[in-house]
Amino acid sequence: MDQRLDSKVAIVTGAAQGIGEAIARMFAQQGCFVYVTDIQHERGRAVADALGAQACYAPLDVRQEDDWRRVTAQALAERGRLDVVVNNAGVTGFECGVVAHDPEHAELADWHAVHRTNLDGVFLGCKHAIRAMRPQQTGSIINISSRSGLVGIPGAAAYASSKAAVRNHSKTVALYCAEQGLRIRCNSIHPAAVLTPMWEPMLGTGADREARMAALVRDTPLRRFGLPSEVASVAVLLASDEATYITGSEFHIDGGLLAGTAVTPAVVGGADA
Repeated sequence: MDQRLDSKVAIVTGAAQGIGEAIARMFAQQGCFVYVTDIQHERGRAVADALGAQACYAPLDVRQEDDWRRVTAQALAERGRLDVVVNNAGVTGFECGVVAHDPEHAELADWHAVHRTNLDGVFLGCKHAIRAMRPQQTGSIINISSRSGLVGIPGAAAYASSKAAVRNHSKTVALYCAEQGLRIRCNSIHPAAVLTPMWEPMLGTGADREARMAALVRDTPLRRFGLPSEVASVAVLLASDEATYITGSEFHIDGGLLAGTAVTPAVVGGADA
């Protein structure tokens, strides 16, 4: 179905690359006007420019409430409404190199830095989305959590904690909006191993890249990485009017990882075997 988001207006955070970029591109393809936001200004502008009349770039540091006030006000002033907010911007805590993020050795400052982006940024995004959508009493808030928000990650405690909090806060926002009599929906998406720039340092570019990739997903039943476009497709559904009865839900995009362990198919003889 084409143009599933026709005439809608969206803000997508962390849209300069990876999953955020894929969502921005697919939203625009489906007829949505997209505010591409990020703190990577050059990359963000390039994405918006590639989308032409369907997008513009708006600098947004999700940790700063004034930035949220400015961008939501811009959307309302320029487009007259805000229909969708995708809270995608996130950090792992390892962007500047390997540091301790286990429960015993993590520094409080490093813990706070991850939560400021991954959790405070989502809180602010939800807060200002509700305020911007309240006049029309309808809209969709999509929070990008992670498979790590459902299981423990000993070496990335802050990341796992922040994504678990995003999962729970999404449900709280959904219930709050329903309690207020608003048709503003809030759902979370939980990707696992999705092939984004975040993985590149681990994969490398050498001859053993394919072997590294296979090793990293050997416990995934579908035995491959997911693609950013596969996450974007779910975001399109949640942003569309086809999902108006879906709120407070979570969507796992993990190749079956949380379902359990898949047994490698064996060749069985006989038509009735």
